[in-house]
Amino acid sequence: MSINGREKEPGILKEEGNTLFKAGDVQGALCCYTKALKLSSNQSESAILHRNRSACYLKLEDYTKAEADASKALDADPGDVKARFRRAQSLQKLGRLNEAFMDAQRCAQLEPTNKAFQELLRQLGAQIQEKSVQLSSTDARVQQMFSLLLDPLAQSVDRQKAAQNLVVLSREEAGAEQIFRNDGVRLIQRLLGSKQEELVLSALRTLVGLCTGHQSRTMAIVNELGMEQLCEVMGSGASSVSLAACHLLQVMFEALTEGMKREIRGKEEAILPEPSRELRSMLRQLVEMMPASSVSGPGRDSAINLLVKQVPRKSQKNPDNSLTLWVIDQGLKKILEVAGTVPEVSEGPPLTDNSHMSCSVLLSKLYDDLKCDAERENFNKLCEEYIQLHFGRPGLESKLRAIQTVAVLLQGPSDVGNRTLEISGMMDAVISLCASEDVCHQQVAVEALIHAAGKAKRASFITANGVALLKDLYKKSENDRIRVRALVGLCKLGSAGGTDFSMKQFAEGSTLKLAKQCRKWLCNESLPPASRRWAIEGLAYLTFDADVKEDLAEDRNALQAMFQLAKSEDKTVLFAVASTLVNCTNSYDVEKPDPQMVELAKYAKQHVPEAHPKDAPSFVEKRLMKLLEAGVVSALVCMVKQESPALTETCRECIARVFLALVERQEDRGTVVAQGGGKALLPLVSESTDKGKTKAAQALAKITITSNPEIAFPGERLYEVVRPLVSLLTLDCSLLQNFEALMALTNLAGISERLRQKIIKEKAVPKVEGYMFEEHDLVRAAATECMCNLVLSAEVQKLYVATGNDRLKLLVLYSGEEDERLRKAAAGTLAMLTAEQPELCARIPGTTSHWMEILQALLLSDSVELRHRGVVVTLNMMQANKSLAETLMESEVLEILSVLAKATEQSPVSRTAQDCLDKAMEYGIIKKPEGEGREP
Repeated sequence: MSINGREKEPGILKEEGNTLFKAGDVQGALCCYTKALKLSSNQSESAILHRNRSACYLKLEDYTKAEADASKALDADPGDVKARFRRAQSLQKLGRLNEAFMDAQRCAQLEPTNKAFQELLRQLGAQIQEKSVQLSSTDARVQQMFSLLLDPLAQSVDRQKAAQNLVVLSREEAGAEQIFRNDGVRLIQRLLGSKQEELVLSALRTLVGLCTGHQSRTMAIVNELGMEQLCEVMGSGASSVSLAACHLLQVMFEALTEGMKREIRGKEEAILPEPSRELRSMLRQLVEMMPASSVSGPGRDSAINLLVKQVPRKSQKNPDNSLTLWVIDQGLKKILEVAGTVPEVSEGPPLTDNSHMSCSVLLSKLYDDLKCDAERENFNKLCEEYIQLHFGRPGLESKLRAIQTVAVLLQGPSDVGNRTLEISGMMDAVISLCASEDVCHQQVAVEALIHAAGKAKRASFITANGVALLKDLYKKSENDRIRVRALVGLCKLGSAGGTDFSMKQFAEGSTLKLAKQCRKWLCNESLPPASRRWAIEGLAYLTFDADVKEDLAEDRNALQAMFQLAKSEDKTVLFAVASTLVNCTNSYDVEKPDPQMVELAKYAKQHVPEAHPKDAPSFVEKRLMKLLEAGVVSALVCMVKQESPALTETCRECIARVFLALVERQEDRGTVVAQGGGKALLPLVSESTDKGKTKAAQALAKITITSNPEIAFPGERLYEVVRPLVSLLTLDCSLLQNFEALMALTNLAGISERLRQKIIKEKAVPKVEGYMFEEHDLVRAAATECMCNLVLSAEVQKLYVATGNDRLKLLVLYSGEEDERLRKAAAGTLAMLTAEQPELCARIPGTTSHWMEILQALLLSDSVELRHRGVVVTLNMMQANKSLAETLMESEVLEILSVLAKATEQSPVSRTAQDCLDKAMEYGIIKKPEGEGREP
């Protein structure tokens, strides 16, 4: 019995899938077919399931999978004309026109009278002809540009113009292919060696066009040009050339890794070798760049940035961290060479102000990507060996290198940094060097002491041994570079209580004095930017204190100086600025303690955290206004645009938190949008911590609710807003976030069919339906309002037309609820559905025995909007079905409509009521009135 049951199961699932597909539930049908395929052992049955699933993928616009499934169906049955037609449609969408034409031609031969086959054949013929013309004209343009660029007698202006045209051409697929096939890579290699900046930039940008999204071309280019040459270009002195080369390598990495992930089919793609060899070649060259003295500082930073982006796994679900292990094995000591370089003291590779911070981020990313204790222990061991090697050598220079490396590790993988601090004599050496007469030695030691002070294990030791030293340096040093760093150390130790007002480390007023000095240094433009950055570091710790927040918010010059630094070349300042702003806006998470637990803690004489009076909402609101006036939005927008490892996911989370605080007040949202805040939020919803993504999405929701979305997010950007809003429709988010997302989606769904299709494609409809059952009145009403706009789409209407569900019943019942907002939304949805899908009208009486009472209550409502929805539903029902019209006219509805139609002032309600009566007269249910009366 059980065996027979199992044999039947795929067939039952297939039928369920067919029913769901016809009803418009494509995703549901896809699930049924997939389950059936897993259970099916019958080849012909599997072929039909693959064919049906191909239709689902076509609807969902996943053409690669649609083509794959149709091919599997044809492997089993080459004569399956439906499968061949679906493959032809998929191939057309994938741009493989010749293959699509052959399939369509075969379909037309099998069924010559089928109009759909003939139409597809006609379309493909026209597209192939157009592509042929385009290719021949492109070929001539490419040849002309090559001739100009190769001509040594050509004018420099003409050659530059030709190079720029080549860039434009490479962005079109036809142009890119022609450049590649016309020996373009060899020419580009000559341009790279020209030493003329404009030509080199054009060559790099042309290569970006050739490589974008194209694995086979990228592999060929890597092999022909060689990574050594590309890395040499990136390591050159010109920052614009270095950045362009970095962008090219980023595109190459993406093309190679995406190609490895994608399921590849077809003759040309199937013979491609695995691109891992090219990837390893690229990584090897980047690692070799680390200690090379011939590489410029910006070039080295670009190499570190690429390693940060490309080596660690994008998701912890991916079990393969082999690239990380390879880089640690081959390059960790090379990275530590950069980390330990003290430019003023020792010979080493050229660095920028950002290099040490970039190293910290890279080391942290590599360490976080390790999967087990053995891998982490190996990382620790390699770091300790390197530091001990230098620390144990005679001479001060080696000890400084070791201390500088420890400082970089403390800023990155702090667990590793803490272990290196345990090396015998390390802390004593740091404390000793803090008193050195050499400013550079002193600076290295003080910075290491500051980074160590932020770690719990060492803070108590430093509080006991280092505070007096730091105070002494702050008061007595004649060099502001040392004084500002000593001040930050004191700030760190003084902020140990966080936002807890009752846990202050220093005497009353001390933190205010420290903060005042920080603001003074911040505004002192004669100081080097690095020293002013340290002043912001100090404020990042001191602004846990609400008095300090208030003073900073009142100091417009200090705020503007901080924002100016945030826009500067020094990327290491980003996290300090973001942290300071999070503190000033109180956008950090605060867990409110349970009142009963607080009382118990007081009774037990345990410490109870206290909030500062100036952290009350009224103070926070005023601070936000001051920040907006000082130009905080433009600073945040610049910070988001930075291409630097210093813009970590945690830093992005801080920026998202600040944006959310800034759009809290409805009247401030226009200012944020006008200064580019809406655009800046979009990258934060995809590149941040999970919490940061949620905060950014909620800020987008608030803007979308109250601003015109088409102005706030012009053009294609509007469609990018949908996915983050849908991401807020989960149980992990708060009810407020659910509510704001639903409100925002309601606004978007009312704009256009294309936006509604985007919302449907992001699988929002089932989520919205789920929230229509939420207990909270506002959330339930918001979900129903969202559905009211979504039913303008035929795909959603089909869900209501499908039988075997209670969707229509829910709308009818909600139209009779006490909550007026919910009633309006439900009745509005009902009015639209009954207008677009008249067959639903006949099913309304079967939803509930109270349907007539609900309709009459709508018609008798005090609300004009509810009465209007009621008369529209009534008219739709009467137009759909004569027997329904008779049922309605035999009830009190006739009398109500008569009263509504006789209203002295003509309105949409009275006109629609009269239309209902006219329809009844047309059916002959009632007679034309003589005088006042009407006869049934």
